Amino acid sequence: MKIELWVIGKTAFDYLDEGITIYNKRLERYIPFQIMVFPDVKNAKNMSPDILKQKEGELFLSKLNKDDALFLLDERGKQYSSVEFSNFLDKKMQISTKKLIFVIGGAFGFSDEVYQRANGQISLSKMTFSHQMIRLFAVEQIYRAMTILKGEPYHNE
Repeated sequence: MKIELWVIGKTAFDYLDEGITIYNKRLERYIPFQIMVFPDVKNAKNMSPDILKQKEGELFLSKLNKDDALFLLDERGKQYSSVEFSNFLDKKMQISTKKLIFVIGGAFGFSDEVYQRANGQISLSKMTFSHQMIRLFAVEQIYRAMTILKGEPYHNE
C-alpha cells in the first residue's frame, strides 16, 4: 500500500516546507509516501468559490483510479485521537487498496462531486486552520500513526 497526500498549490512559507520535508523523510522508513501538489487553478481570483471548487475537484478526480481509497481532510469529518487514527490506517493498510489518498482542498473546500467520490472525511480538529498549515499537521499525524503501529516512543500516552 502507498499513502499519498494531495494538495492544491505550492506552500507559501518556508517554515511549513521545512516541517513537511522533515516528516516526509521520516515516513520513508515506514511506508511509501508521496505528496502530490496540483497546480493552482488559473485565474482563480476571478472565479466564484463554487466554480473554483469545481475546477479543483476536476483536477483531483482526473487523477484518481477506481480502486483508490479517497479521504478528504474536512472540518466536518470524523475526528480521531492519534491512536484511533493509527488504528484507522492499520485497517486501511490491511485492505488490498493500492493507494490511500488524503486530500486537502483549497481555501473553499471541495466540490459536491469530490464529496460523492470520497470514501470518507477526516477532521484534524474542530478549529479551522489554513489549508497550507494542515499539510504539515497531516504529514506529522501520518508519521505519528506509523510510530504508534511500530510501538516506537515518538507518541507518549
